[in-house]
Amino acid sequence: MADAVVERCVAHIASLDREPACGDVDAAELCRSMREAAPEQGVPLEPLLDRLFTEWIPRSFTAPSPGYLAYIPGGGLYPAALADFIADTTNRYTGVWQAAPALVQLEANALDWLRDWMGFPPEARGLFTTGGSMATFNAIVCARERHLGAEIRRGVLYTSDQAHHSVLKSAKLAGVMPDRVRAIASDDRFRMRLDRLEAAIAADRRVGLTPFAVVSSAGTTNTGAVDPLDAIQDVCAREAMWHHIDGAYGAFFYLSEDMRGTLRGLPRADSLTLDPHKGMFLPYGTGALLVRDGAALRAAHEATADYLPAMPHPEDFYDPSQHGPELSRGFPGLRVWLSVKLFGAAAFRAAIAEKRALTLDARRRIAALPGIVIDAEPELSLFAFHLTWPGASRAEEDQATRALMEKTTQRGRVMVTGCTAHGRVLGRVCVLSFRTHQAQIDALVDDLAAAIEDIRTHG
Repeated sequence: MADAVVERCVAHIASLDREPACGDVDAAELCRSMREAAPEQGVPLEPLLDRLFTEWIPRSFTAPSPGYLAYIPGGGLYPAALADFIADTTNRYTGVWQAAPALVQLEANALDWLRDWMGFPPEARGLFTTGGSMATFNAIVCARERHLGAEIRRGVLYTSDQAHHSVLKSAKLAGVMPDRVRAIASDDRFRMRLDRLEAAIAADRRVGLTPFAVVSSAGTTNTGAVDPLDAIQDVCAREAMWHHIDGAYGAFFYLSEDMRGTLRGLPRADSLTLDPHKGMFLPYGTGALLVRDGAALRAAHEATADYLPAMPHPEDFYDPSQHGPELSRGFPGLRVWLSVKLFGAAAFRAAIAEKRALTLDARRRIAALPGIVIDAEPELSLFAFHLTWPGASRAEEDQATRALMEKTTQRGRVMVTGCTAHGRVLGRVCVLSFRTHQAQIDALVDDLAAAIEDIRTHG
């Protein structure tokens, strides 16, 4: 069974550069036809693999494709799949340190590597999560416990109007209702405005509310904007507030010396969301949280019970159950540990630097195409633009920009997506897959040029 599955998976990976970057996802009727009751008797594996690999997997975004430049790519390093296979077949319990101390230590090592790469202090602690949303949720819980205690209703959280939607969702899950979350206006570079942030904090204090946290972005999903992290940290320090940075997309660019100016202030944050399934190219479902004061993370989650192991737990060892909400869990740290051990930190730094260089090349060449206006420069590896022509109205530009993204993707070699920011439809390019190289940038530019010509000719 393992041989059959691995053979299919390897063949799939080998074919990625020949597959369309976006499969046919107009699949409503297919999905209706797939509904079925649980079978009473089992069936052979091969027919199931046939349907998975020939009918169902292709009907999706080809996220591991080298031409996937949409949303925020996640590459899916193959050794991480091997790590998951090992974790699932050995099936060791890593929820508490005493149950698998050596395995938990591997996870602790991986978290320490992330801590060191981001410049956080030795006392920082972390947590692997399923993604950035759960990391942000746990960060807001830490901030709430540290600054509000039982007085949750008076607490106010601040974030940018360009923030990821998970911030509002996480705040609500943590007991901070939407009317206590302030969306601070962004500037012409789509970054949080400090003057508006300070004014909002002052206004809430005047009416007796308790400003307790700011969530900033180290690379927004819409345009890749990096908020003024250092200045926001100064505001939070002065106001005795928690500063959480959503670095799900962009934080791993801190590995590159050349990008540390753009991300200045990142190591000063109280907490940081990371998505190794973005900037470390791992499979989806690999998120992480770092908290500067590890005691705050532990205080938010620490608990015990009579049925848990009674063996003493040395204080210098990391225990996942005491730093996160889960007791039953998988072994997410193994995929990070194995990938870093096999490739080394230098390979990740080099890959990040390559994505940055490819982005700058793509931006230069796309800006030279007829009718393209760059709306958001690439601070990291994402930039945004729109299509225009003399006399075009905003509605016409929006329609043409949407069509540009659709027609480019329909050509099959790359997938690109758009967004709406500051009331305008924008096209986006995000370069972040380890499989994306110069050939894909060349295809992107050629296909955008062809789509522009088609729109100018036929509308």
